[in-house]
Amino acid sequence: MAVKMRLSRVGRKKSPIYRIVVADSRSPRDGKVIENIGRYNPQDDPSLIEIDEEKARDWLAKGAQPTETVSKLLAVKGIS
Repeated sequence: MAVKMRLSRVGRKKSPIYRIVVADSRSPRDGKVIENIGRYNPQDDPSLIEIDEEKARDWLAKGAQPTETVSKLLAVKGIS
């Protein structure tokens, strides 16, 4: 099973808020997730980025592959 760290969209129409989740790569964007590890709100100024660093590091150590966007958010928070 390939596991990815990616964004899942929530919120209203034209007002997106994203959850940073760990999910099977075959599941749909807003489908079943393994674990919710944070959230990202691009509507705030500055953008709100909340990530549980311990969970993120643990999933990276287990081999979860972050998407390009999530890897940029992790870099902003200093998680590699």
